[in-house]
Amino acid sequence: MSQSPLRIAVVGAGPAGFYAVERLFKEKNIPIEVDMFDRLPTPYGLVRAGVAPDHQKIKSVTKVFDKLAAQPQFRFFGNVEIGQHLSVADLRRFYQAIIYTTGAQTDKNLNIPGIELKNSHAATEFVAWYNGHPDYRDCHFDLSQERVAVIGVGNVAVDVARILCRTSEELAETDIADYALEALSQSRVKEVYMLGRRGLAQAAFTPAEVKELGEMAGADVYVPPEEAELDPISQESLAEADRGTMRKIEIVQEYAGKLSTGKPRRLILRFLVSPTELLGDAEGGVCAMRLVRNELYKTESGSLRSRATDQTEEIPVGLVFRSIGYEGVPIPGVPFNERWGVIYNDRGRVIDPVTNEPVRGEYTAGWIKRGPSGVIGTNKPDAAETVEHLLADYHAGKLLTPENGTATAVEAFIRQRQPRYVTYEDWLRLDELEMANGAAVGRPRLKFTRVEDMLAALGK
Repeated sequence: MSQSPLRIAVVGAGPAGFYAVERLFKEKNIPIEVDMFDRLPTPYGLVRAGVAPDHQKIKSVTKVFDKLAAQPQFRFFGNVEIGQHLSVADLRRFYQAIIYTTGAQTDKNLNIPGIELKNSHAATEFVAWYNGHPDYRDCHFDLSQERVAVIGVGNVAVDVARILCRTSEELAETDIADYALEALSQSRVKEVYMLGRRGLAQAAFTPAEVKELGEMAGADVYVPPEEAELDPISQESLAEADRGTMRKIEIVQEYAGKLSTGKPRRLILRFLVSPTELLGDAEGGVCAMRLVRNELYKTESGSLRSRATDQTEEIPVGLVFRSIGYEGVPIPGVPFNERWGVIYNDRGRVIDPVTNEPVRGEYTAGWIKRGPSGVIGTNKPDAAETVEHLLADYHAGKLLTPENGTATAVEAFIRQRQPRYVTYEDWLRLDELEMANGAAVGRPRLKFTRVEDMLAALGK
């Protein structure tokens, strides 16, 4: 078999993309070269634009990514968008294999009356805004409202609630976008509700995340005592519960009925409730939310579901964030399952939905492969599984045969299509500038939040 390098394109510079690169570079018997593409000039995906700014330790995973990017057989083409500057057909001309790792970029909508009202937002937009994502930096969130509802009880919902409850002093110690720090320091929010449609035992947040809520300098956490109690079905399910679930329940039950300590804000965790309608005011903004009380039941397969009862209530809220899951966005020319929000695939091999056969030389990993589940580290075994199938196909002679697969040919083509592409060396210069700008004002980093500003800083 020829020992000319196996050349692979990775589309998406988040954790799944880098973990795929890590597994590829462990293959010592095949010379492998990887070109990674991202539509933003900055790498790291949700580690940069999704991980909460007050979780700096989690972001240290980027050191692993930087080591991979320093390998001579790796190149980064930032500020290059598939579907705008290059097509999938172009990639097939230059690479033996393509791995799509574009993540899940949008949120699931909630189909209830009033969801389209002013001050009703996707949590994903708020997260991207406070993290300085260029696409969302100009969003506006009405933080003059005193009461906010966050629909959902996953870790993203916890992040949103926590950022809303943090003091400006706490936020100033993070790499939150400077405009978000300014807006949040003027916030008049006093009460934040987090709403879960199922019970406490089924909440998706992790013990560490919910424990951190009780350690905020400026907010008390409260849970209605009756909602912290486990219903018979949940109690029965605990026979098979892991230590994490038990710890999560213990922590939340410690918040139950807790008296205020006089902190300026209060975070209220609610369980077994679902919004059924957002009510509007004369200006077309949200003024209240209708909730229905739920009960749990077991399906024939044994899974736990929630269903509405006849008990309802209204809570006054002027700002709403829905955090009920992320969804992937289709890549032009790649088979996509609209219902599931993922690329059609079988354990990482892209599948043609018409023939049900693998699409030669095309693969996927991460959230765009399996849906938005797990933590950053979950992407490592997921990406490794995909690469194992790619390598098996390489040995079986089932990859693409590019017309001109040399590194120089690709670079010439990209330079023609997008002369303002950003290399990894360029990114490291931006990184240094962000850290220096942050140090000058006593913060870990001051992010560039406009693509044009990034390119100007690089002299492009």
